[in-house]
Amino acid sequence: MQRIPAGFLPPVAMDVGSDTPMYQQLSDWFRRAISSGQLRPGQRVPSTRSLASELGISRIPVLGAYEQLQSEGFLETFTGAGTCVARAIPSDMTIERKRQIRVEPVASAGGSRRTSQRAKLLRQPEPTWLANMGAFRVGVPALDAFPSALWSRLVSRHARHLSPETMGYGDPMGHLPLREAIAEYLGAARAVRCDASQVLITTGSQQGLQICAHVLLDAGERVWMEDPGYPGAHQALRTAGAELVPVPVDAEGIDVAHGARVGADARAVYISPSHQFPLGMAMSASRRMQLLRWAASHDAWIIEDDYDSEYRFGSPPLSSLQGTDTNDRVIYLGTFSKVMFPALRLGYLVVPKDLVADFHAGRDAIDTFSSMLYQSVMTEFIRDGHFARHIRSMRTLYMEKRAAVHDAIRRYIGDRLEVIGTEAGMQLAGYLPPGVDDVAVSRKAATVGVSVRPLTPCYLASPKRAGLILGYGGVSPEQIDEGVRKLSQCL
Repeated sequence: MQRIPAGFLPPVAMDVGSDTPMYQQLSDWFRRAISSGQLRPGQRVPSTRSLASELGISRIPVLGAYEQLQSEGFLETFTGAGTCVARAIPSDMTIERKRQIRVEPVASAGGSRRTSQRAKLLRQPEPTWLANMGAFRVGVPALDAFPSALWSRLVSRHARHLSPETMGYGDPMGHLPLREAIAEYLGAARAVRCDASQVLITTGSQQGLQICAHVLLDAGERVWMEDPGYPGAHQALRTAGAELVPVPVDAEGIDVAHGARVGADARAVYISPSHQFPLGMAMSASRRMQLLRWAASHDAWIIEDDYDSEYRFGSPPLSSLQGTDTNDRVIYLGTFSKVMFPALRLGYLVVPKDLVADFHAGRDAIDTFSSMLYQSVMTEFIRDGHFARHIRSMRTLYMEKRAAVHDAIRRYIGDRLEVIGTEAGMQLAGYLPPGVDDVAVSRKAATVGVSVRPLTPCYLASPKRAGLILGYGGVSPEQIDEGVRKLSQCL
Protein backbone atom coordinates (compact mmCIF):
# COMPACT_ATOMS: atom_id res chain seq x y z
CA MET A 1 0.00 0.00 0.00
CA GLN A 2 1.20 3.50 -0.79
CA ARG A 3 2.54 5.33 2.24
CA ILE A 4 0.02 7.70 3.81
CA PRO A 5 1.49 11.18 4.35
CA ALA A 6 1.58 12.51 7.89
CA GLY A 7 0.68 16.06 8.81
CA PHE A 8 0.18 18.40 11.71
CA LEU A 9 -3.35 18.57 13.07
CA PRO A 10 -4.63 22.17 13.56
CA PRO A 11 -5.77 23.02 17.12
CA VAL A 12 -9.13 21.38 17.88
CA ALA A 13 -11.61 23.69 19.65
CA MET A 14 -13.91 21.88 22.12
CA ASP A 15 -16.48 23.55 24.37
CA VAL A 16 -17.03 21.26 27.37
CA GLY A 17 -19.85 23.53 28.62
CA SER A 18 -21.84 23.36 25.40
CA ASP A 19 -25.13 21.52 25.05
CA THR A 20 -23.82 20.03 21.79
CA PRO A 21 -22.45 16.52 22.41
CA MET A 22 -18.67 16.22 22.22
CA TYR A 23 -18.71 13.64 19.43
CA GLN A 24 -20.79 16.05 17.32
CA GLN A 25 -18.51 19.01 18.10
CA LEU A 26 -15.54 16.91 17.03
CA SER A 27 -17.15 15.61 13.83
CA ASP A 28 -18.29 19.16 12.93
CA TRP A 29 -14.72 20.41 13.45
CA PHE A 30 -13.27 17.73 11.15
CA ARG A 31 -15.82 18.52 8.43
CA ARG A 32 -14.92 22.22 8.54
CA ALA A 33 -11.18 21.49 8.54
CA ILE A 34 -11.50 19.18 5.52
CA SER A 35 -13.83 21.51 3.61
CA SER A 36 -11.59 24.54 4.21
CA GLY A 37 -8.44 22.69 3.16
CA GLN A 38 -6.77 22.68 6.61
CA LEU A 39 -6.70 18.89 6.38
CA ARG A 40 -5.55 17.47 3.05
CA PRO A 41 -6.86 14.35 1.27
CA GLY A 42 -4.71 11.40 2.34
CA GLN A 43 -3.36 13.15 5.44
CA ARG A 44 -3.06 10.90 8.49
CA VAL A 45 -5.05 11.94 11.58
CA PRO A 46 -4.29 10.94 15.20
CA SER A 47 -5.53 7.68 16.61
CA THR A 48 -8.64 7.85 18.77
CA ARG A 49 -6.57 7.09 21.84
CA SER A 50 -3.94 9.80 21.24
CA LEU A 51 -6.53 12.44 20.25
CA ALA A 52 -8.62 11.73 23.35
CA SER A 53 -5.51 12.02 25.50
CA GLU A 54 -4.49 15.28 23.80
CA LEU A 55 -7.97 16.81 24.29
CA GLY A 56 -8.30 15.50 27.86
CA ILE A 57 -11.62 13.78 27.18
CA SER A 58 -12.97 10.24 27.14
CA ARG A 59 -12.14 8.07 24.14
CA ILE A 60 -15.86 7.29 23.60
CA PRO A 61 -16.85 10.61 21.89
CA VAL A 62 -13.74 10.42 19.68
CA LEU A 63 -14.69 6.89 18.57
CA GLY A 64 -18.22 8.11 17.86
CA ALA A 65 -16.98 11.07 15.80
CA TYR A 66 -14.56 8.91 13.76
CA GLU A 67 -17.28 6.31 13.04
CA GLN A 68 -19.66 9.06 11.90
CA LEU A 69 -17.02 10.67 9.65
CA GLN A 70 -16.08 7.31 8.12
CA SER A 71 -19.72 6.55 7.32
CA GLU A 72 -20.04 9.97 5.64
CA GLY A 73 -16.88 9.39 3.60
CA PHE A 74 -14.71 12.04 5.22
CA LEU A 75 -12.27 9.57 6.82
CA GLU A 76 -10.98 6.15 5.83
CA THR A 77 -8.98 3.53 7.73
CA PHE A 78 -6.17 1.27 6.50
CA THR A 79 -5.01 -1.78 8.44
CA GLY A 80 -1.61 -1.12 9.91
CA ALA A 81 -1.54 2.47 8.64
CA GLY A 82 -4.17 4.19 10.77
CA THR A 83 -6.90 6.66 9.87
CA CYS A 84 -6.56 9.37 7.26
CA VAL A 85 -8.63 11.97 5.43
CA ALA A 86 -10.46 10.29 2.55
CA ARG A 87 -8.57 10.58 -0.73
CA ALA A 88 -11.81 10.84 -2.71
CA ILE A 89 -14.37 13.06 -0.97
CA PRO A 90 -17.90 12.43 -2.37
CA SER A 91 -18.63 14.77 -5.28
CA ASP A 92 -21.86 16.10 -3.80
CA MET A 93 -20.00 17.65 -0.88
CA THR A 94 -18.57 21.15 -1.07
CA ILE A 95 -14.84 21.07 -0.44
CA GLU A 96 -13.87 24.50 -1.69
CA ARG A 97 -12.03 26.67 0.80
CA LYS A 98 -14.24 29.14 2.58
CA ARG A 99 -13.56 32.62 1.47
CA GLN A 100 -11.48 34.28 4.15
CA ILE A 101 -12.10 37.84 5.26
CA ARG A 102 -9.42 39.99 3.70
CA VAL A 103 -8.53 43.44 4.93
CA GLU A 104 -7.25 45.62 2.12
CA PRO A 105 -3.87 47.15 2.99
CA VAL A 106 -3.59 50.90 3.24
CA ALA A 107 -1.74 52.12 0.16
CA SER A 108 0.68 55.00 0.14
CA ALA A 109 0.27 58.04 -2.06
CA GLY A 110 2.21 56.28 -4.81
CA GLY A 111 -0.30 53.43 -4.92
CA SER A 112 1.89 50.73 -3.36
CA ARG A 113 2.69 49.76 0.18
CA ARG A 114 5.57 51.64 1.75
CA THR A 115 8.99 50.04 2.15
CA SER A 116 12.37 51.50 3.10
CA GLN A 117 14.54 53.52 0.76
CA ARG A 118 17.21 50.88 1.30
CA ALA A 119 14.89 48.23 -0.15
CA LYS A 120 14.40 50.35 -3.28
CA LEU A 121 18.18 50.69 -3.67
CA LEU A 122 18.66 46.94 -3.40
CA ARG A 123 16.11 46.06 -6.08
CA GLN A 124 17.69 45.22 -9.40
CA PRO A 125 16.25 44.50 -12.86
CA GLU A 126 15.20 40.88 -13.32
CA PRO A 127 18.44 38.92 -13.97
CA THR A 128 17.18 36.62 -16.70
CA TRP A 129 20.72 35.31 -17.20
CA LEU A 130 20.38 33.57 -13.80
CA ALA A 131 17.20 31.73 -14.79
CA ASN A 132 19.00 28.53 -15.79
CA MET A 133 22.07 26.50 -14.89
CA GLY A 134 23.36 26.13 -18.43
CA ALA A 135 26.64 27.34 -19.83
CA PHE A 136 28.04 29.81 -18.72
CA ARG A 137 26.67 30.46 -15.24
CA VAL A 138 29.15 32.61 -13.32
CA GLY A 139 30.34 31.44 -9.90
CA VAL A 140 29.48 27.74 -10.28
CA PRO A 141 32.41 25.35 -9.77
CA ALA A 142 32.83 21.91 -11.34
CA LEU A 143 30.32 20.19 -9.07
CA ASP A 144 30.59 16.92 -10.99
CA ALA A 145 34.32 16.77 -10.16
CA PHE A 146 33.85 17.34 -6.43
CA PRO A 147 34.69 14.25 -4.30
CA SER A 148 31.09 13.95 -3.14
CA ALA A 149 31.41 10.31 -2.03
CA LEU A 150 34.30 11.21 0.27
CA TRP A 151 32.48 14.27 1.57
CA SER A 152 29.32 12.23 2.20
CA ARG A 153 31.27 9.70 4.25
CA LEU A 154 32.75 12.47 6.38
CA VAL A 155 29.33 14.09 6.90
CA SER A 156 27.77 10.73 7.81
CA ARG A 157 30.49 9.92 10.32
CA HIS A 158 30.21 13.30 12.03
CA ALA A 159 26.40 13.17 11.99
CA ARG A 160 26.42 9.72 13.66
CA HIS A 161 28.64 10.94 16.47
CA LEU A 162 27.18 14.35 17.28
CA SER A 163 28.63 15.75 20.47
CA PRO A 164 26.77 18.17 22.75
CA GLU A 165 29.18 20.86 21.55
CA THR A 166 28.23 20.23 17.92
CA MET A 167 24.51 20.20 18.70
CA GLY A 168 24.47 23.32 20.85
CA TYR A 169 25.10 27.00 20.19
CA GLY A 170 28.49 27.67 18.69
CA ASP A 171 30.99 30.46 19.11
CA PRO A 172 30.02 33.43 16.87
CA MET A 173 33.66 33.51 15.71
CA GLY A 174 33.35 29.91 14.54
CA HIS A 175 34.57 26.41 15.43
CA LEU A 176 38.09 26.86 16.81
CA PRO A 177 39.66 23.81 15.06
CA LEU A 178 38.34 25.10 11.71
CA ARG A 179 39.68 28.58 12.40
CA GLU A 180 43.07 27.06 13.21
CA ALA A 181 43.04 25.04 9.97
CA ILE A 182 42.07 28.11 7.93
CA ALA A 183 44.77 30.25 9.52
CA GLU A 184 47.37 27.61 8.73
CA TYR A 185 46.15 27.26 5.14
CA LEU A 186 46.02 31.02 4.48
CA GLY A 187 49.50 31.53 5.89
CA ALA A 188 50.96 28.86 3.61
CA ALA A 189 48.93 29.44 0.43
CA ARG A 190 48.08 33.15 0.49
CA ALA A 191 50.79 34.69 2.73
CA VAL A 192 48.09 35.99 5.08
CA ARG A 193 49.49 37.03 8.46
CA CYS A 194 47.09 35.85 11.15
CA ASP A 195 46.34 33.35 13.88
CA ALA A 196 43.11 31.54 14.68
CA SER A 197 41.90 34.30 17.02
CA GLN A 198 41.57 36.64 14.02
CA VAL A 199 39.54 34.24 11.84
CA LEU A 200 35.75 34.63 11.84
CA ILE A 201 33.56 31.99 10.14
CA THR A 202 30.65 33.28 8.02
CA THR A 203 27.95 31.72 5.85
CA GLY A 204 29.75 32.98 2.75
CA SER A 205 31.37 36.07 1.30
CA GLN A 206 28.10 37.98 1.07
CA GLN A 207 27.54 37.73 4.81
CA GLY A 208 31.19 38.61 5.37
CA LEU A 209 30.64 41.83 3.42
CA GLN A 210 27.51 42.62 5.40
CA ILE A 211 29.36 42.16 8.70
CA CYS A 212 32.18 44.42 7.46
CA ALA A 213 29.67 47.06 6.41
CA HIS A 214 27.82 47.09 9.72
CA VAL A 215 30.96 47.01 11.87
CA LEU A 216 33.12 49.48 9.94
CA LEU A 217 30.66 52.01 8.50
CA ASP A 218 28.10 54.50 9.70
CA ALA A 219 25.22 55.51 7.44
CA GLY A 220 26.29 58.03 4.82
CA GLU A 221 30.01 57.22 4.94
CA ARG A 222 31.70 56.76 1.59
CA VAL A 223 33.32 53.62 0.16
CA TRP A 224 35.49 53.30 -2.94
CA MET A 225 34.21 50.61 -5.30
CA GLU A 226 36.01 49.15 -8.30
CA ASP A 227 34.11 50.17 -11.41
CA PRO A 228 33.05 47.84 -12.91
CA GLY A 229 32.82 45.68 -9.83
CA TYR A 230 30.93 42.99 -7.98
CA PRO A 231 27.18 43.81 -7.75
CA GLY A 232 26.85 41.71 -4.59
CA ALA A 233 29.27 44.06 -2.85
CA HIS A 234 27.19 47.04 -3.99
CA GLN A 235 24.13 45.49 -2.30
CA ALA A 236 25.89 44.48 0.90
CA LEU A 237 27.39 47.92 1.47
CA ARG A 238 24.17 49.72 0.63
CA THR A 239 22.37 47.80 3.37
CA ALA A 240 24.56 49.72 5.83
CA GLY A 241 23.64 53.02 4.19
CA ALA A 242 27.06 53.53 2.64
CA GLU A 243 27.58 55.99 -0.21
CA LEU A 244 29.38 54.17 -3.01
CA VAL A 245 32.14 55.99 -4.90
CA PRO A 246 32.90 54.42 -8.30
CA VAL A 247 36.64 54.29 -9.03
CA PRO A 248 37.72 53.08 -12.48
CA VAL A 249 40.06 50.16 -13.03
CA ASP A 250 42.71 49.74 -15.70
CA ALA A 251 45.34 47.13 -16.52
CA GLU A 252 46.94 47.65 -13.07
CA GLY A 253 43.73 47.44 -11.09
CA ILE A 254 41.92 50.17 -9.20
CA ASP A 255 43.09 53.73 -10.01
CA VAL A 256 44.19 54.87 -6.55
CA ALA A 257 45.04 58.40 -7.68
CA HIS A 258 41.55 58.86 -9.11
CA GLY A 259 40.00 57.52 -5.93
CA ALA A 260 42.03 59.95 -3.82
CA ARG A 261 40.72 62.84 -5.94
CA VAL A 262 37.02 61.95 -5.91
CA GLY A 263 36.80 60.23 -2.51
CA ALA A 264 39.41 61.67 -0.20
CA ASP A 265 37.03 61.39 2.74
CA ALA A 266 36.16 57.71 2.08
CA ARG A 267 35.99 55.44 5.10
CA ALA A 268 36.68 52.18 3.28
CA VAL A 269 37.78 50.63 -0.01
CA TYR A 270 36.42 47.40 -1.49
CA ILE A 271 38.77 45.60 -3.90
CA SER A 272 39.47 42.18 -5.43
CA PRO A 273 43.21 42.64 -6.08
CA SER A 274 44.26 39.10 -7.00
CA HIS A 275 41.56 38.59 -9.63
CA GLN A 276 39.44 41.67 -10.24
CA PHE A 277 35.75 40.99 -10.70
CA PRO A 278 34.66 41.07 -13.47
CA LEU A 279 37.54 42.12 -15.75
CA GLY A 280 40.08 39.68 -14.34
CA MET A 281 43.30 41.70 -14.01
CA ALA A 282 45.60 41.49 -10.99
CA MET A 283 46.46 44.66 -9.07
CA SER A 284 50.05 45.74 -9.66
CA ALA A 285 52.59 45.97 -6.82
CA SER A 286 52.88 49.75 -7.18
CA ARG A 287 49.10 50.22 -6.92
CA ARG A 288 49.02 47.94 -3.87
CA MET A 289 51.62 50.08 -2.12
CA GLN A 290 49.76 53.26 -3.11
CA LEU A 291 46.52 51.97 -1.69
CA LEU A 292 48.04 50.76 1.57
CA ARG A 293 49.77 54.10 2.12
CA TRP A 294 46.59 56.04 1.34
CA ALA A 295 44.49 53.91 3.73
CA ALA A 296 47.01 54.33 6.56
CA SER A 297 47.23 58.10 6.11
CA HIS A 298 43.44 58.56 5.87
CA ASP A 299 42.39 56.13 8.65
CA ALA A 300 40.46 54.08 6.08
CA TRP A 301 39.77 50.34 5.90
CA ILE A 302 40.46 48.03 2.96
CA ILE A 303 38.14 45.06 2.37
CA GLU A 304 40.10 42.52 0.30
CA ASP A 305 37.83 40.04 -1.46
CA ASP A 306 39.95 37.01 -2.37
CA TYR A 307 37.10 34.99 -3.83
CA ASP A 308 38.90 32.55 -6.18
CA SER A 309 42.63 33.32 -6.04
CA GLU A 310 43.49 29.61 -5.63
CA TYR A 311 43.05 29.23 -9.39
CA ARG A 312 45.82 31.09 -11.17
CA PHE A 313 47.21 29.62 -14.40
CA GLY A 314 50.02 31.74 -15.85
CA SER A 315 51.98 32.00 -12.60
CA PRO A 316 51.84 30.87 -8.96
CA PRO A 317 49.01 32.36 -6.87
CA LEU A 318 49.66 35.98 -5.91
CA SER A 319 50.29 36.92 -2.30
CA SER A 320 47.42 38.60 -0.52
CA LEU A 321 47.30 42.34 0.01
CA GLN A 322 46.77 41.64 3.71
CA GLY A 323 50.15 39.94 3.87
CA THR A 324 51.96 43.13 2.86
CA ASP A 325 49.91 45.44 5.12
CA THR A 326 52.04 46.71 8.00
CA ASN A 327 49.38 49.01 9.48
CA ASP A 328 46.51 46.54 10.01
CA ARG A 329 44.15 48.34 7.65
CA VAL A 330 43.04 45.24 5.65
CA ILE A 331 40.09 42.96 6.39
CA TYR A 332 40.57 39.78 4.37
CA LEU A 333 37.49 38.04 2.94
CA GLY A 334 37.38 34.46 1.63
CA THR A 335 34.82 31.79 0.77
CA PHE A 336 34.60 28.04 0.22
CA SER A 337 31.78 28.44 -2.32
CA LYS A 338 34.13 28.49 -5.32
CA VAL A 339 36.59 25.80 -4.23
CA MET A 340 34.03 23.45 -2.62
CA PHE A 341 30.35 24.01 -3.52
CA PRO A 342 28.00 26.98 -3.02
CA ALA A 343 25.44 25.15 -0.86
CA LEU A 344 28.11 24.55 1.81
CA ARG A 345 27.57 28.17 2.95
CA LEU A 346 30.92 28.63 4.66
CA GLY A 347 33.27 31.58 4.31
CA TYR A 348 35.63 33.51 6.55
CA LEU A 349 37.03 36.87 7.49
CA VAL A 350 40.49 37.68 8.84
CA VAL A 351 40.32 40.85 10.94
CA PRO A 352 42.95 42.94 12.79
CA LYS A 353 43.34 41.87 16.40
CA ASP A 354 42.03 45.13 17.81
CA LEU A 355 38.77 44.68 15.85
CA VAL A 356 38.06 41.10 16.94
CA ALA A 357 35.64 42.10 19.73
CA ASP A 358 33.63 44.34 17.39
CA PHE A 359 33.41 41.69 14.66
CA HIS A 360 32.49 39.07 17.25
CA ALA A 361 29.55 41.25 18.33
CA GLY A 362 28.59 41.99 14.72
CA ARG A 363 28.55 38.29 13.79
CA ASP A 364 26.52 37.44 16.87
CA ALA A 365 23.94 40.13 16.05
CA ILE A 366 23.52 39.15 12.39
CA ASP A 367 23.38 35.36 12.47
CA THR A 368 24.92 33.97 15.71
CA PHE A 369 26.97 31.15 14.14
CA SER A 370 27.33 28.81 11.15
CA SER A 371 26.40 25.11 11.06
CA MET A 372 28.60 23.29 13.55
CA LEU A 373 28.22 20.01 11.65
CA TYR A 374 29.63 21.39 8.41
CA GLN A 375 32.34 23.30 10.26
CA SER A 376 33.48 20.05 11.86
CA VAL A 377 33.44 18.19 8.54
CA MET A 378 35.31 21.01 6.79
CA THR A 379 37.98 20.91 9.49
CA GLU A 380 38.67 17.24 8.82
CA PHE A 381 38.56 17.81 5.05
CA ILE A 382 41.35 20.37 5.39
CA ARG A 383 43.39 18.57 8.07
CA ASP A 384 43.51 15.27 6.17
CA GLY A 385 44.81 16.90 2.98
CA HIS A 386 41.64 16.47 0.89
CA PHE A 387 41.24 20.21 0.44
CA ALA A 388 44.75 20.75 -0.97
CA ARG A 389 44.39 17.77 -3.34
CA HIS A 390 41.01 19.03 -4.55
CA ILE A 391 42.41 22.50 -5.30
CA ARG A 392 45.31 21.02 -7.29
CA SER A 393 42.95 18.84 -9.28
CA MET A 394 40.56 21.71 -10.01
CA ARG A 395 43.37 24.03 -11.08
CA THR A 396 44.32 21.59 -13.85
CA LEU A 397 40.68 21.05 -14.84
CA TYR A 398 39.89 24.77 -15.06
CA MET A 399 43.00 25.39 -17.13
CA GLU A 400 41.71 22.85 -19.65
CA LYS A 401 38.23 24.38 -19.64
CA ARG A 402 39.63 27.86 -20.12
CA ALA A 403 41.53 26.66 -23.20
CA ALA A 404 38.35 25.02 -24.54
CA VAL A 405 36.37 28.28 -24.12
CA HIS A 406 39.11 30.23 -25.91
CA ASP A 407 39.14 27.78 -28.77
CA ALA A 408 35.34 27.78 -29.13
CA ILE A 409 35.18 31.60 -29.09
CA ARG A 410 37.86 31.77 -31.75
CA ARG A 411 35.98 29.27 -33.98
CA TYR A 412 32.40 30.51 -33.54
CA ILE A 413 32.57 34.18 -32.53
CA GLY A 414 35.95 35.51 -33.63
CA ASP A 415 36.53 39.22 -33.17
CA ARG A 416 32.92 39.88 -32.12
CA LEU A 417 34.05 39.19 -28.53
CA GLU A 418 37.36 40.66 -27.33
CA VAL A 419 38.40 38.28 -24.55
CA ILE A 420 40.09 39.71 -21.43
CA GLY A 421 40.96 38.49 -17.94
CA THR A 422 42.04 34.90 -18.61
CA GLU A 423 44.89 34.37 -16.15
CA ALA A 424 42.89 33.16 -13.15
CA GLY A 425 39.59 31.99 -11.75
CA MET A 426 36.61 30.17 -13.24
CA GLN A 427 35.42 32.90 -15.61
CA LEU A 428 36.50 35.28 -18.30
CA ALA A 429 35.10 38.52 -19.66
CA GLY A 430 34.91 39.84 -23.18
CA TYR A 431 34.09 43.22 -24.72
CA LEU A 432 31.40 43.43 -27.39
CA PRO A 433 31.57 45.69 -30.46
CA PRO A 434 30.31 49.28 -30.00
CA GLY A 435 26.55 49.57 -30.12
CA VAL A 436 25.79 46.02 -29.02
CA ASP A 437 23.45 45.78 -26.01
CA ASP A 438 24.94 43.19 -23.64
CA VAL A 439 21.76 42.94 -21.53
CA ALA A 440 19.71 42.17 -24.64
CA VAL A 441 22.26 39.55 -25.70
CA SER A 442 22.12 37.94 -22.25
CA ARG A 443 18.33 37.82 -22.31
CA LYS A 444 18.31 36.31 -25.78
CA ALA A 445 20.91 33.75 -24.75
CA ALA A 446 18.79 32.75 -21.76
CA THR A 447 15.98 31.72 -24.11
CA VAL A 448 18.24 29.08 -25.66
CA GLY A 449 19.59 27.81 -22.34
CA VAL A 450 22.82 29.83 -22.21
CA SER A 451 23.55 31.84 -19.05
CA VAL A 452 25.98 34.68 -19.72
CA ARG A 453 26.20 37.72 -17.47
CA PRO A 454 26.19 41.22 -19.01
CA LEU A 455 29.01 43.55 -18.05
CA THR A 456 27.18 46.88 -17.95
CA PRO A 457 25.12 46.12 -14.75
CA CYS A 458 28.46 45.76 -12.94
CA TYR A 459 29.11 49.51 -13.35
CA LEU A 460 28.09 52.19 -10.87
CA ALA A 461 29.02 55.04 -13.20
CA SER A 462 28.19 55.15 -16.91
CA PRO A 463 29.46 51.94 -18.53
CA LYS A 464 32.53 52.42 -20.69
CA ARG A 465 32.03 49.31 -22.77
CA ALA A 466 29.44 46.57 -23.04
CA GLY A 467 30.54 43.00 -22.64
CA LEU A 468 29.79 39.51 -21.39
CA ILE A 469 31.06 37.42 -18.47
CA LEU A 470 31.33 33.67 -19.08
CA GLY A 471 31.76 31.23 -16.22
CA TYR A 472 33.32 27.96 -17.32
CA GLY A 473 33.80 26.21 -13.97
CA GLY A 474 30.59 24.19 -14.03
CA VAL A 475 30.35 23.28 -17.72
CA SER A 476 31.60 20.24 -19.61
CA PRO A 477 33.65 20.46 -22.85
CA GLU A 478 30.50 19.51 -24.80
CA GLN A 479 28.49 22.25 -23.11
CA ILE A 480 31.28 24.73 -23.82
CA ASP A 481 31.23 24.02 -27.55
CA GLU A 482 27.43 24.04 -27.81
CA GLY A 483 27.08 27.07 -25.54
CA VAL A 484 29.52 29.23 -27.52
CA ARG A 485 27.88 28.16 -30.78
CA LYS A 486 24.44 29.23 -29.47
CA LEU A 487 25.91 32.45 -28.11
CA SER A 488 27.36 33.28 -31.52
CA GLN A 489 23.85 33.04 -32.98
CA CYS A 490 22.56 35.45 -30.32
CA LEU A 491 25.20 37.97 -31.38
